Amino acid sequence: MENLELLKTANEIRKGIVTAVHAAKAGHPGGSLSAADVYTYLYFEEMNIDPKDPKKADRDRFVLSKGHTAPGLYSTLANRGFFPVEDLKTLRQIGSHLQGHPCIQHTPGIDMSSGSLGQGISAAVGMAMSAKLSNDSYRVYTLLGDGEIQEGQVWEAAMFAGHRKLDNLVVIVDNNGLQIDGRIEDVCSPYPIDKKFEAFNFHVINVEDGNDFDQLRAAFKEAKETKGMPTAIVMKTVKGKGVSYMENQAGWHGKAPNDDEYAQAMEELEKAGEALCQK
Repeated sequence: MENLELLKTANEIRKGIVTAVHAAKAGHPGGSLSAADVYTYLYFEEMNIDPKDPKKADRDRFVLSKGHTAPGLYSTLANRGFFPVEDLKTLRQIGSHLQGHPCIQHTPGIDMSSGSLGQGISAAVGMAMSAKLSNDSYRVYTLLGDGEIQEGQVWEAAMFAGHRKLDNLVVIVDNNGLQIDGRIEDVCSPYPIDKKFEAFNFHVINVEDGNDFDQLRAAFKEAKETKGMPTAIVMKTVKGKGVSYMENQAGWHGKAPNDDEYAQAMEELEKAGEALCQK
């Protein structure tokens, strides 16, 4: 896809995020919005997947390690055709297949249940190791929060991945700088993130703007060309990206917009979409 189409798609995904969280009156919009562009790139450009055959054996795998940002993944899957976009309005409601965190049993396109922070990367490493053992060609992608990497289990998984030279694994860190309690550097600084992954024998790619498709495209191309070691893509993003009053505000980590805030967010996203259509 051309960048313009990717931008339009990401904008639709952001609308879906805001709609889902508003309908649920709960959820995590901030980190869903910051990752909307990488979700878009993965599912519309990078990964070998088929919405008509969600379990096909040679598909690339994706594990959302920061599982609380499920609204972003659900909106992406819906826009990609795994299930109707209308389903997004049922987020977190009884009887819905869209639980508060991704659930492999219920939602088409989910490769791993996740939500307990730190565990998703371990599952992804296991999938990548399995592919190596069985000589399968699929690649494994996992998205972590920068607050999440304060968890020790992340580094156990990284140690194993580096030791086993899992070059079919791409670990993506959404470095929006904020977690539920404030700035990550104030809560428990994980910086320098790149040097830590390098110490665990990863090839590290720093992306200055993880909301920019040219930079994402270059990073994933470099990851695919890297042999003999796993890749970590550390991308700087804006928490709440696309909704003015949510941007760079830790308070929007895990709360839903009220009716007025929802209306404002959707108006901003509609205008952004119209502007893209003029290009």
